[in-house]
Amino acid sequence: METSEILQWAEKYLMKTYSQMPVILVKGKGCYVYDSEGKQYIDFASGISVTSLGHCPAKVVQAIQDQAGRLLHVSNLYYIEPQIRLAKLLVDNCFADRVFFCNSGAEANEAAIKLARAYSHANYGPDRHEIITCYGSFHGRTLAALTATGQEKFQKGFAPLVPGFSYIPFNDAKALQQAVTDKTCAFMVEPVQGEGGVVVPDKDYLKKVKAICEEREILLIVDEVQTGMGRTGRLFAYEHAGIMPDMMTLAKSLGSGVPIGALLAIERVASAFGPGSHASTFGGNPLVCAAAFATLESLLDNDGAILKHCQVMGDYLMASFEGLKIEFPSIIEDVRGLGLMLGIAVNVECREVVNRCLEKGVLIICAGTKVLRFLPPLILSKDEANILVNTLREIFTEMVNRI
Repeated sequence: METSEILQWAEKYLMKTYSQMPVILVKGKGCYVYDSEGKQYIDFASGISVTSLGHCPAKVVQAIQDQAGRLLHVSNLYYIEPQIRLAKLLVDNCFADRVFFCNSGAEANEAAIKLARAYSHANYGPDRHEIITCYGSFHGRTLAALTATGQEKFQKGFAPLVPGFSYIPFNDAKALQQAVTDKTCAFMVEPVQGEGGVVVPDKDYLKKVKAICEEREILLIVDEVQTGMGRTGRLFAYEHAGIMPDMMTLAKSLGSGVPIGALLAIERVASAFGPGSHASTFGGNPLVCAAAFATLESLLDNDGAILKHCQVMGDYLMASFEGLKIEFPSIIEDVRGLGLMLGIAVNVECREVVNRCLEKGVLIICAGTKVLRFLPPLILSKDEANILVNTLREIFTEMVNRI
C-alpha cells in the first residue's frame, strides 16, 4: 500500500490530537528507525524517552515472544508470576517496599494522588488533601494529572479542573516551605522538568525539599516517568540527591515500548491502599511485566554498564553542545541536562530545527517552542552522537547565513 494512501487514511480517521511529521516509521533497530519508503533516521527522541535500550533490544524482544506464547493476560484477581518478579526486582533496587502496576505515566500519577489522599485521610482526617506541584511541571493528560501539571497551556479548555492543587516555582525550596498549610498532604515534583524545558534544579534542591516534607509531615512524590530507568545516568534520578522519597512514579522506558506504569511507595504509605481501593484491568499483566523485567535486568547487567555509559555519553554530548553554543551565540541561549536528558534553549523556532533535522535523517523533539530536547537511547555511541552535533552545526550555519 502506498504511503500517501495511509497518510490520507490517517487524515480521515484519526482524531487530531497530534501534530505529526509526514513519515510512517515501520521498523527500528538500536538507535535507528526506518520509514515506509526505506529511509533511515537516527533517533534522538526514543519515542519520548521510551526506547532507552534502543529499538527492539534482543533480550526484551525474546522475553515478549516467550511470554506471548505462554500467557498474555489474566486478571489481577489472581497472582501473576511475572508481575511479582518485576515488583521484587524494582523494590530490591530502590527505596520502596511495594508496587502498584498500571498502564501509563498519567495513570501512575493518578494512583499517587489517590494514595497520598488516602494516607492523609486515614492519618490526619479528610481536610488534609491538598497537593502542591511546580510551575512548568508535566504530570499527564488525565484530569487529576492534568490539574497537577503546572502549565496553563495544557489545561486550557478542560475546566473545571480537579480541586485541591496549588503551584509553586520549581527549584525554590523556600517557596515550598511557605506554601505548605494544614491542608497540605503531599508535594509532587519531577527531579528534572522534561516537558517544562529540560530544567535541572540545584544539586541540593531535592535534599532541602525532603527536609521540609519531613518537618511538615507531608509526603514527597517524585515523578520519574521521564527521568527513571537510567535516563539521567542513575537508575532513578532521586539518587543524585541522596534522598529517599515516599512515593515514585514510573512509566515510559520501564517496558521498552510496551505500555506499563508503576507507583512505588514505602510500607506505611502503601498500606493506605486496601482491596478495592484502586485497580487496573490491564495493569501489570504477564506480557508487559515480562518486557519490563527484561528491561530492568538489562540496565542492571554487568554492574550497571549501560548506566555508566549513559553518564559518559551525557557528558560528551553536553560538552559538544557547549561547543556549539560558542560557535552560534546568536542562536543558542543555554544548554542543560543530566545524563542523556538534554536540552538546548534557542532563540529561533524549534519546529524549524526539528523539521530540518528530519530532512537530514535525525529525529529530535521540542520542549515547548524554544527548547530542543534530546532523549537518545542509552546505548548511543560517540560516532552516533557526532551525527547529531554535525547535523545541528549544518542547520545553525544555514540559519546564521540566512540572517
